[in-house]
Amino acid sequence: MRIYTKKGDDGTTGLLYGGRVAKDDARTQVYGTLDETVSALGIARAGGLSPRGEDIAIRIQREMFVTGAQLATSEENQSKLTEGVSKVEAGMTKRAEDDIDALIEAHPLPQEFILPGATMGSAGLDLARSTIRRAERQAVTMDREGLVPDPEILRYLNRVSDLLFALARYEEAEQGLRADPSRAR
Repeated sequence: MRIYTKKGDDGTTGLLYGGRVAKDDARTQVYGTLDETVSALGIARAGGLSPRGEDIAIRIQREMFVTGAQLATSEENQSKLTEGVSKVEAGMTKRAEDDIDALIEAHPLPQEFILPGATMGSAGLDLARSTIRRAERQAVTMDREGLVPDPEILRYLNRVSDLLFALARYEEAEQGLRADPSRAR
């Protein structure tokens, strides 16, 4: 089986369920950045995460594909998508919020600026966080162009970037690489 089709040689790419857009279309910018986020999370996982961190990172990788699928589907085909499989659902945002709260409860966040790189895993999470922030900015541009099919996408991307920050700090604290501010008193 060949992985090349030559259809994109003209500078276009196919959308799910049909249609073609330019490779630099606002949609492709966002879902391309989500693909980078998936790769950065792979770096974090390869660098070593706690079992809890590994589970969250894998879930987010899968959810990036869900988000990308929805963004790669034209407006007229959105009804063909399935929540949680190819369409962002409010439950995904809620799970991210619940994870943030639990991680911060386990290890309160430091009150100073963070220099990424304490561990390979946390550095990968910080890379994923900054990458998803770019995706979020691109999604806002896409939204201004009337191309975001559901505002839940923007909420979800915003929450996941916060989750990745909290998870990176959790991973560092689990390794004993930063003081717990709640215990310093």
